Amino acid sequence: MQENYSYPLDEAWTQADIVTVIALYNAVEKAYESGVKRDEFLQKYRSFQQVVPMKMEQKRLDREFELESGYSIYQVFKQCQQAKNSEKVRIRNASR
Repeated sequence: MQENYSYPLDEAWTQADIVTVIALYNAVEKAYESGVKRDEFLQKYRSFQQVVPMKMEQKRLDREFELESGYSIYQVFKQCQQAKNSEKVRIRNASR
């Protein structure tokens, strides 16, 4: 992880939308740093999808977030899909 980076946000979002998206970014960081419960991450991901319903926009934000932080929303989501309910997911291949 890089020391200081900024989250990719959209200026058209409401304050509630920004809080929702940052909650997902925080969950991704947690997955890489200490682990996150599958259910907790998926709940935040579903909320993120309500703020950003278009797949293309979701992918753009994931790319920008990964460039800034070295962490991938998609990789955490993929691990969560394979995990069992309530299982903790941790991404260990943070090579950046």
